[in-house]
Amino acid sequence: MKFTAIATALLAGSTSAFVATKSPSSSSTALQANIAVFGASGLTAQECVYQALKDGDSVFGLTRNPANVVVPKGSGGADADKPIVDDKLTVIGGDVTNAADVAKVFENDIDGVIVALGGKTSDVGDSMLTDGTNNIISAMKAKGVKRMAVVTSIGAGDSKDQAPFAFKILMMTVMKKIFNDKNNQEKAVEESGLEYCIVRPGGLTVDAPTGVINVIDGEAGSIPRADVAQFCLEAVKDAEFPYIGKAPCISSVGGTSWVKDRSAAARGQA
Repeated sequence: MKFTAIATALLAGSTSAFVATKSPSSSSTALQANIAVFGASGLTAQECVYQALKDGDSVFGLTRNPANVVVPKGSGGADADKPIVDDKLTVIGGDVTNAADVAKVFENDIDGVIVALGGKTSDVGDSMLTDGTNNIISAMKAKGVKRMAVVTSIGAGDSKDQAPFAFKILMMTVMKKIFNDKNNQEKAVEESGLEYCIVRPGGLTVDAPTGVINVIDGEAGSIPRADVAQFCLEAVKDAEFPYIGKAPCISSVGGTSWVKDRSAAARGQA
């Protein structure tokens, strides 16, 4: 993939715009891949599963609730909430904190991994994100799988100052435990030695995908889960993805623009 950087004075010269476009002759995302999705029944993970299948990929999902792997509201349109029926989808019922369950996913040849875990700490425990991610990292290393995208949140790690003020209050109070887990999860990923992208979205919605993702330096706005999924899929499928080894904050407004070329040529169809 070739990327074209367009330097533009935005916000009084404090931010530059970056527009990524695919070259048809070098697009790695036109190729079909085997994608593992952990937390497959979650709202963002549903988008990852659905969009990957639409791209012709094979998907292997792990979730405690297989029946909840349904067509997402954002990308699914009128089919939203219907069961996803696709020969290329394998859903495994299991717990990410159980290494044996995680290993079942890697009984298949996996090309890339998306970790989109979630849940209330009262339901899943105070360290599910970290423990589960460590199990995934260990399994990836054992099988030689190198590329992963991990969805955390704006406000995690060194992005605290990018969270809106009201959200910061929640982070320090009712969400303190979950953010402690997210921070430890990010640390585990950063120290893994794998080709990772930690994805920190702003306020998540179930709106239809826009196809435009802004990588921001300032305070985050909202973003559809469908666009987060698109970013994650590119992160694990594109050999030249520009945010490997980084933890970009993404939003629908402001900052650095990242645009996917959805043309037939970019998909290797022309």
